[in-house]
Amino acid sequence: MSRRARKKRGGVKEPWVGKFVVCFGVFLLLALTLGYAGLRTYLHSEGFRKFLSTEVSKKAKVVGAFSAFRWDGLAVETKSFEAIGEGMIASISADQIGTEVGFGALGKGAWELKQTRVSRVELELDFTKKNERPLEEVKVLKKQKMSGWVPSKVELESVTVGELAIRAKTNDGDVAARGLKVKLEPLSAKGTYEGEITGGTIDPAKAWLPTIRLEKVRGSFRDGSAFITSADLKAWESGRIDAFGEWDSKTGTYAFEGDLDGVKCDEVLNENWARRLTGDVSSTFSVNNISGKMAMSGDLTVRNATLTALPMLDALAAYADTRRFRIMQLSDARTKWRYSEGVYTFTDFVMASEGLIRLEGNFSIKGKSIDGLFRLGLVPGTLAGIPGAETDVFLPGERGLLWTPVRITGTLDDPKEDLTDRLIAAAGMRMFDVIPETGAKAFKFTKSVIGETPDKVIDKGLKIIDEGEKVIEEAGDVIKGLLGD
Repeated sequence: MSRRARKKRGGVKEPWVGKFVVCFGVFLLLALTLGYAGLRTYLHSEGFRKFLSTEVSKKAKVVGAFSAFRWDGLAVETKSFEAIGEGMIASISADQIGTEVGFGALGKGAWELKQTRVSRVELELDFTKKNERPLEEVKVLKKQKMSGWVPSKVELESVTVGELAIRAKTNDGDVAARGLKVKLEPLSAKGTYEGEITGGTIDPAKAWLPTIRLEKVRGSFRDGSAFITSADLKAWESGRIDAFGEWDSKTGTYAFEGDLDGVKCDEVLNENWARRLTGDVSSTFSVNNISGKMAMSGDLTVRNATLTALPMLDALAAYADTRRFRIMQLSDARTKWRYSEGVYTFTDFVMASEGLIRLEGNFSIKGKSIDGLFRLGLVPGTLAGIPGAETDVFLPGERGLLWTPVRITGTLDDPKEDLTDRLIAAAGMRMFDVIPETGAKAFKFTKSVIGETPDKVIDKGLKIIDEGEKVIEEAGDVIKGLLGD
């Protein structure tokens, strides 16, 4: 039978075809074996440690190196990674690092680092600097060329940090965080990770801010920017904070917003006011440094507020012959607040007890200096014992109250207000209208009165003015106590 006939009848293949397949398979297996051995040899070499040190340094814009590697197959451990930088990241110190190298991304020219674990990381950050270019040593390392068959990139998969500590320098002071537990997982988009932080505390830059206790923070990291999608935090004894925001490591800018609730007045007020005002504080807040310096703002409300043992309220109770002012439930206590460059600004300030008293206005505090303009509203009859107070100083207005403007200046320790002088001036003008001791009427700026000699009229008038001034000065002192504190 001819060769053509055997092909038509489905005869056997030529012997050389089978030999070729076998040889190719052996060659491929040998190549893979040699390639794998070569990759393992490179992994265990000093060159791979230097390569990985350079890659991490370039990403963080620092100069750093891993300590000696200890291998167990494709799993590797190292005692530490130490680095310093000239930009936003001043230093990195990482202890007890372990990972496993994978070959799944060889086709993309990359090493896979799987399930990386770090026992502890300490970061020193300087937000007063922008993320500058890496140091000269990193530039030199970057120019080194790798062999064509060796991957030149790194793909980082999950990362777990047992304890993260951060010391950060900002334009508004130093921030410290400790005891944070961090976990990162890669997302589908290249270079994007989602993360979770649990536990730990943060000490803010401002002494008047409380230590923040972290429950759980979730977010993502992409192209040098961190996005906080939810943050569950605690402050003071039982205060809760819910927040979200973002931070750009390239520019150092950040912006966060959120809500604060569950805080008691005595936790945030000074000792003097903590004895006088009780209630539950809640506030929205917004924090950012877009202008180059930290700025904060929000709306603050005090619920279930009660004022007690306030000197002005005791005085008002005595003048009005009522106990309603001594312990006063506030129907409204709120303000909008803002902090920027050392100045605290309060606008739309309201403190009121329905049908009794209402204080409205705006004021600012810089250091211990205070400057504010208020409107004080009192129920009619409260200052009836001070001549002229309810006719010349206080005028009828909305809510059925008598109103007058009040200017507060000076310092927190020694506030000055302009109401006392106006009360004294008004009382002096009214003293010669009616003389309470006799009920006799006198003409203003004259020495004559029906049934009295001019000398007696003057003596009585001067005594009444002196007594009136004492009463008004006492009222002025308690007004300072209310508005100054």
